[in-house]
Amino acid sequence: MSNIIVLTSDEHNPFVSSVYGHTKVKTPNMERLAKMGTVFKNAYCPSPLCMPARSAFVSGRRVHEIQAYSNCNINLNPDYASYGSELVKQDVYTVFIGKTDVYANGDQLGFSEMILPGDRRPPGDSNFCRNPMSVRNDAAGRAFGFGAKETAAQGDQKRMQAALDFLTRKAPNLSQPWSLHINITNPHFPHYAMRDLWEMYEGMGDMPEFGTEHESANHPYARDLRDHFQTDDFTKEQILGLRHGYLACVTYVDRQIGRILEALEETGQLENTNFIYTSDHGDMLGKFGMWWKCSLYEDSVRIPCFAAGPDFEKGKVVDTPVDSLDIQATIFKSVGADRPVDWTGKPLQEIEDCDKDRVVFSEYHGHGTRSGAYLIRKGDWKLIYCMAAPHLLFNLKEDPHELLNVYEKYPAKADELEAELRKICNPERENERAHQFQDEQISVINSTY
Repeated sequence: MSNIIVLTSDEHNPFVSSVYGHTKVKTPNMERLAKMGTVFKNAYCPSPLCMPARSAFVSGRRVHEIQAYSNCNINLNPDYASYGSELVKQDVYTVFIGKTDVYANGDQLGFSEMILPGDRRPPGDSNFCRNPMSVRNDAAGRAFGFGAKETAAQGDQKRMQAALDFLTRKAPNLSQPWSLHINITNPHFPHYAMRDLWEMYEGMGDMPEFGTEHESANHPYARDLRDHFQTDDFTKEQILGLRHGYLACVTYVDRQIGRILEALEETGQLENTNFIYTSDHGDMLGKFGMWWKCSLYEDSVRIPCFAAGPDFEKGKVVDTPVDSLDIQATIFKSVGADRPVDWTGKPLQEIEDCDKDRVVFSEYHGHGTRSGAYLIRKGDWKLIYCMAAPHLLFNLKEDPHELLNVYEKYPAKADELEAELRKICNPERENERAHQFQDEQISVINSTY
């Protein structure tokens, strides 16, 4: 039995890490964590958007089950138990620090301590209308959100200090197992960084390798997102600046990993504490002309997953696909607690390497696309099942950048992955439920706000 820390950043594309092969970004603490433990190379989020992804993680349930479809928090059901409340029942001390952004306010989630939660105020994001599809008219202007800034990361500094205070002052004196979940906002847009980090990458901003000339950039859902966020209006200066700032923000996150490891070493807790670093979702970073999240393409839906501690083999890389709900299940396994049997996910400690039959699932029902979509990953294959556009099938081993849709070429493989999808949910029914629920949310917003 071990204590556990989960550090969750916001919007970290895992491919922007030296561990994943990025040649410019400096992430020495991620490298250290990888050597200390196991890298789960193919990790996915439950939905590539903040509130849906975080709600699924906290509740242990899929997005369509809890109907947390978007960043709008109108009419959400606050009665789903959180993993924190379930652990408290079993005498585990649970601490949650930072951004909640889930289906209920922080004070309703039942953790032993809820610190600096930053709950989203109603109605949250209201720009999720699909017919006609909403457009963020300020998006192009927001693309100047980068540069050196003295106040950058002030909120994260407070969250990290609270975490370090717990690790150094309280945790060593607890007589019960504990879990600590730290949520920081970097490297989420805007990409402002402290001056030393900004200067570290001076002149290193670059253009995306794959632009709007590719077929995948012009799929109807990709086209929707480019229109919704007005990304075709981004200038070269903005693209270079945003990608420059993102490198700096990722290195900031890396430094926080180092601070946590130092605190564990200094207090003698390194040997009895599991430590996982992950993120809520990724960021397209200009690939295919797309920015931020909301897409089921790899750069948006993939997340980093580093796990070190007594439960994890050192220097190991696991290719088997996993997701955030597996990470949540890992918390229960670490502290020796029972997890509700109807929750989704399998502890990372129990994931076999190179399991080609394991299936992971993600879904998207939020802003910027005309209708819902579902992702199935199995082995080297990935299906994106679109409810109002052509389906997509990729062989990620042969085509890791998702440049060639082979849905028509391999119908048997497409059918196999669709059958896996239908074991999890009825996509037509769930898509209809999502539209109905969101219509009700829009009605409330129009009449109240």
